[in-house]
Amino acid sequence: TFFVTSKGPDSLIKRMHDEGHTVALHTATHNYATVYASVESYFNDLNSVKARVKRITGYDATIIRFPGGSSNTVSRKYKKGIMTDLTTQVQIKGYAYFDWNVDSGDASGNNVSASRITKNVLKQAKNKNSICVLMHDTAAKGTTVKALPDIIEGLKKQGYKFEVLTEETYGYHYKVNN
Repeated sequence: TFFVTSKGPDSLIKRMHDEGHTVALHTATHNYATVYASVESYFNDLNSVKARVKRITGYDATIIRFPGGSSNTVSRKYKKGIMTDLTTQVQIKGYAYFDWNVDSGDASGNNVSASRITKNVLKQAKNKNSICVLMHDTAAKGTTVKALPDIIEGLKKQGYKFEVLTEETYGYHYKVNN
């Protein structure tokens, strides 16, 4: 499952969709000051990336991930209580939002070593019934791509299988902190 923004080529989103991956929504800008200024600002930004995905794929995406996750506290800097409002409003509007229960650690800096990313994922995945892994695919995250073969092999050895997220998938939700 790929949570997309309005950056990157249309052809990549089309390829994701055509290959059977879930193309999900992150936000158009990923700019916290913009998306967390108000409920209206959030939905304006989300609707922009939603329209892009629909134009490219014909698919009406309803799966989302909030920048920083639903438990982020940086949103408080822009509007107190915004995450409490948004986690309710997105569901009322028919969206399914997802957080994660395994963090690759690739967001902690640029070019985190592939071995560190692999170790993070495999260690956190151990003894869980199911996992949703947070990874990023920007230009500065090339080591994440390099880590994938070892992560996939390691997770398969732990008994995991890989599936796309759907609206019916169990949604990992953090405790909302704002």
